[in-house]
Amino acid sequence: MLWVAILALVMTVAAVAVAGRRALFLFKLATSGPPAPERIEYAKTHVPEELKAQIVEVFGQKKLLKWTPSGIAHFFVMWAFFILLTVYIEAYGAIIQGAITGEPDFHIPIIGQWAVLGFLQDFIAVACLLGLVAFAVIRIKNSPKTEGRKSRFFGSHLGGAWLVLFMIFNIIWTLFLARGAASANGNLPYDSGAFVSIGLGNILPASTLLEEIALLLHIGFMLVFLVIVVNSKHLHIFTAPLNVLFSRRPDGLGEAPEMRIDGKPVDFEDEDLDPEKLGRGKIGDTTWKGFLDFYSCTECGRCQSQCPAWNTDKPLSPKMLILDQRDHAFKVAPYLLPGADTSHAGQDVLALLDKPLVGEDGVIHPDVLWSCTNCGACVEQCPVDIEHIDHILDMRRYQVMVESSFPSEAGVMIKNLENKANPWGMSEMKRADWIEELDFEVEVVDEKLSEDTEYLFWVGCAGALEDRAKKTTKAVAELLHIAGVKFAVLGPMEACTGDPARRLGMEFIFNMLAKQNIETLTEVGAKKIVATCPHCFNTLANEYPQLGGQFEVVHHTQLLAKLVDEGKLVPINPIEEKITYHDPCFLGRHNKVYSQPRDIMSKVPGVQTQEMHRHKDRGFCCGAGGARMWMEERLGKRINTERVDEALTTDPDTVSTACPFCLVMLGDAINEKKNGGQAKESLEVVDVAQLLIRSVKS
Repeated sequence: MLWVAILALVMTVAAVAVAGRRALFLFKLATSGPPAPERIEYAKTHVPEELKAQIVEVFGQKKLLKWTPSGIAHFFVMWAFFILLTVYIEAYGAIIQGAITGEPDFHIPIIGQWAVLGFLQDFIAVACLLGLVAFAVIRIKNSPKTEGRKSRFFGSHLGGAWLVLFMIFNIIWTLFLARGAASANGNLPYDSGAFVSIGLGNILPASTLLEEIALLLHIGFMLVFLVIVVNSKHLHIFTAPLNVLFSRRPDGLGEAPEMRIDGKPVDFEDEDLDPEKLGRGKIGDTTWKGFLDFYSCTECGRCQSQCPAWNTDKPLSPKMLILDQRDHAFKVAPYLLPGADTSHAGQDVLALLDKPLVGEDGVIHPDVLWSCTNCGACVEQCPVDIEHIDHILDMRRYQVMVESSFPSEAGVMIKNLENKANPWGMSEMKRADWIEELDFEVEVVDEKLSEDTEYLFWVGCAGALEDRAKKTTKAVAELLHIAGVKFAVLGPMEACTGDPARRLGMEFIFNMLAKQNIETLTEVGAKKIVATCPHCFNTLANEYPQLGGQFEVVHHTQLLAKLVDEGKLVPINPIEEKITYHDPCFLGRHNKVYSQPRDIMSKVPGVQTQEMHRHKDRGFCCGAGGARMWMEERLGKRINTERVDEALTTDPDTVSTACPFCLVMLGDAINEKKNGGQAKESLEVVDVAQLLIRSVKS
């Protein structure tokens, strides 16, 4: 057994050295860019939340288990890695003990002969084998060769995936061979429980040589697998728990990340501000958290399968957005590391180093960058917490503020925000015009909110200035009036929250508008705010705290559902209609408000609700988020048309939603369908509040 111990030791040292060298390289590459101290600080100060995330997402595989059977298969394969660590302790222990005493009958102290452990080892190995079969079937069934763009594996590095499946298969069969041979020789630690190993031991010949060769084969395949893992996409085995640990909680949705330079929040009033550091223009500007995203991508394509841009034949695939950056980073990696000498680099390498992240000849094509609606489907579905939107926003910030390169239509919106504080460029005096259409008075704040005012009603630009959205505004105001809720509006004092500017990448304009609004809200004494626009709601509640604006903010569906539950609003008039509800992305995925709009509709007599195929956390975008509301959609099928096509499959009388952007986008698509004779003339899109006021008013 001595020769086995020597050979095993040599193989182990060699493999660990090769893997360790690669790990050191990956660490140096990840830390070559700007720091991200806020990630470490958050993890340190939110230990319970991070511990829960590890238990639920890493060990519990919550996100993957949403997708069965692939989720179940991955669950067992992943747990095989943990449980079978005990087999390696036994294997190395047997080799060492055999070399010393000549009797390789080693067992782990205390638990090493427990039949339950033996059963778990064999059970999880069998489950792992079945998982490999499931993976193979799924990959064959969803092959890009047959499914094309519909395959979530389209664009993935397929060869590496098959190699890893083959290597795991080799590890499992050699594990059973080694344990079966050990059982035949009387060296297996278990007298019962290990049902496969003991069964094999009953049919295998008693042979010391067979046991030794099987042990070496098993360890050898494991070590080769280790080297492959650290050089492939399966690096996520080690980096995914770290990526989950340093991700934003509860997920990478809601607020856009604060813009930082060298780890510090950007001060736009700083005279020494280096504009070249705004956003991300080159791969070397990526923080270590960004590199963790690169390392953790498993190329599973779940993000791609849910992306509204990809599903409407646009070039954006969230998966390939990450992979293209990762592949480029590895190409130029030797020259990104600290102290790298580029003096002897060839022209090709220097060209790669200077390659912009975004451009016609860049790593990411502009059409990819500007196709994103910020809907969050990619982040919601990613099993390893990659933050795709953060990458997109960082690149947009550089394009907009440094390169001045963005869709021309958005330039008009930016000028209007800068000059008139609303995207349409209308006079601020028009913000209160909708009040004249009501038959009761609405308090418009002059200097301070009245002491008995419970809510400040944040109307928003669309709610005040867009005709279709104004119907929602008036419905909400009337419902609050009926319920006896004292509220007030800012009127001309209200300005755009800055969401379109921030999502476009114009952080400077967002900063300006946000500070102006925070100052106004503070001066008037606003504490509780109700907003009808999910984009305003998200910005006020989640992003203004970055600049010191702390307010209690609710969406109108949350407040109305509460008033209905309390009996202050009583739906009495039946609405005999079949209604399908569209989840606004910034209300649903970004802020997890799914139940309240549905609760309101369920209380309205006569309403029959029918869910679309894609709803709640798998809902499909209307196409207006990410500042796309102010950009032309020239590539592929229009996203709002795709969504309305899905809505029409439910044969609705009405499509309801809870967002002014969705109201406009879905309404436009339905009108097109009506003109083409593909939708009934009576079909309309309304806000949930409009349904409620119809039922409440006698």
